Amino acid sequence: MFCPFCGNNLSLLPRFCISCGRSLEFLKDTDQTEGPSAQGTAKQPENAKQKQPGPSYKQFMEYRSTKSKERQSFNCGPKERHKQEKKSVQINIGLMVPHGTDLKPLRGKTLPLFTDPEVAAPDLLKQAVQKMTTFNKDMDEGPYVLLYPDCSEVVHVPGTERPFKLAEYKKEIGKAYSRITFYLCLETHFKGVDDTPDSDTPDSDTSDSEILITSRSTAQFNRADTVTCMHHVLRKRMRSWLQEDVNITLPDIIANLSHPINHEKVSRFNISRANIWDGAVRGFKRTTYSETCDMLVKFSDDAGVFEEGIDTGGPRREFLTLLMKHLKDRPIFDGPEGHRFLVYNANAVREDEYYLAGKMIAVSIVHGGPGPHFLSEDLVHYLAGQPSFKATVSSITDEEIGKALQEIENAASVDALQECIMRHSTMLQTAGCLRHVAAVEAKKEIVSDYLHWYIIDRNSSVIDRFKDGLAALQFFTALQQHPALLSPVLTYFKKGLTALELERLFKPDLSPPGSNRRLKESKTLSYWADYLLDCEEGEGAVSVEEVLMFTTGLNSLPPSGLEPSPRIEFLDDSPFPMANTCSNTLKLPLLDTYTVFKTQMDFGLQNSPGFGCF
Repeated sequence: MFCPFCGNNLSLLPRFCISCGRSLEFLKDTDQTEGPSAQGTAKQPENAKQKQPGPSYKQFMEYRSTKSKERQSFNCGPKERHKQEKKSVQINIGLMVPHGTDLKPLRGKTLPLFTDPEVAAPDLLKQAVQKMTTFNKDMDEGPYVLLYPDCSEVVHVPGTERPFKLAEYKKEIGKAYSRITFYLCLETHFKGVDDTPDSDTPDSDTSDSEILITSRSTAQFNRADTVTCMHHVLRKRMRSWLQEDVNITLPDIIANLSHPINHEKVSRFNISRANIWDGAVRGFKRTTYSETCDMLVKFSDDAGVFEEGIDTGGPRREFLTLLMKHLKDRPIFDGPEGHRFLVYNANAVREDEYYLAGKMIAVSIVHGGPGPHFLSEDLVHYLAGQPSFKATVSSITDEEIGKALQEIENAASVDALQECIMRHSTMLQTAGCLRHVAAVEAKKEIVSDYLHWYIIDRNSSVIDRFKDGLAALQFFTALQQHPALLSPVLTYFKKGLTALELERLFKPDLSPPGSNRRLKESKTLSYWADYLLDCEEGEGAVSVEEVLMFTTGLNSLPPSGLEPSPRIEFLDDSPFPMANTCSNTLKLPLLDTYTVFKTQMDFGLQNSPGFGCF
């Protein structure tokens, strides 16, 4: 027989189970009452007592299965709890406002929203309204409606009669959650334009001066089940995507990313120009540092004397400019000048330098500093989720590897190509590019695959860590959403700052017309314009970028734009130029001749470290 509690096989019927220790007295009582000869006999042989029927093995297993189901009904293990957890995804919420008889997205009001992928339209509307009202105190009183980018109301999955679910919409549209945008619109505004006829017909005006989104009724949108109507829907969607790219500008994106920055709190940086990297690392690794706080930068000269003054922009911009300039020469980067890509470095991994570099870049751009402008286009395209890869052998700085790839690339016949492949088989096998070739054209694919492995695949672990750093202040998300606008901020560009751009950038504060001082100021402005031309043409001792650095702390125009707007003032008491980089103010001396003006400008700019104040 078996113990009904643990299933242990029992040769005898003891008082307690020798396996689980549970009492078995009730089994003896069963034996005495259930046996047919229990009545009328006072004593039975021992062997007869052992043969009394007890619980069978089948009965025990059924009992055990029942108890197991009962326990499972009261216990939710880790796996079950994990299944029950709702996955949160990020989408974007914007605002639609009237534009004539149409609706148009409002610039600078797009916010990220984290929600459940199975959320329905009514719940998504409530969450979107709550998010918008939390971050925009000037929101009008509702009620609001939730709209697709083409201004149709979110009720059904487009092109079907199925009720809206975010996950189903994502599947139909084929875009990542982070690139999906819905819009809130006042119900009164929506109804005001909802009945207007759709003008997107072959006979309508197709002028590209401004692309507008025209509202269509939900019924029209949901009846899009014919080929003609589906083409119409796709055309509408394309217009909405173009609308997003046309409306938003780079300063708008940076302004949105900078919203979380608390200007009432600061993270301090004590920087020596002789060792920018060391001071930057200390500041970014400080436990009290937060990218959502303003940056307070104080420079010390080589003797260690603190430069006085409060950082209201200039020192911060200068620090970020110098930091980006230093960053490109760190050992975590490889490749030719202006086309650097990440490369694995064991010491940098231990110091978590890849994460730090990504965070420095994101913080510099969002806090009003410059972008790096030295990253490889192939690396940036990979970061932004774009498939483009156009690297050439010139990207390889290793002479031996570059020479091997050049030989493969120059192979003129199949025999020559096969001989090159065999000679460099170890190198190609390491990258997974070793293969049999039957045509000489295969050399292009072999070289391209090796370059992709060399630049991207072999460094994937450190690239992922670099992405984590770029995620600071949501910059990496913005890069994936707006690659066309943000990629140029990270990559090299040949076009430099021109004299005309700098001249137009600075607005002079002039004396009243007709005054003697106004005549001197006008003459000085003509000297200033000629001086910039000399700098651009290489006739001066400094460059146009150095003039901008002297005045603003930046050697290129930042993605966020310059705030406050640069201006020019005039000096009576100094023969040398002066600048206030916090207010972006350049002070020019009033001198009699251009020769003297140029000499004094060169001397002042060349001998003015730090803020640009001489």
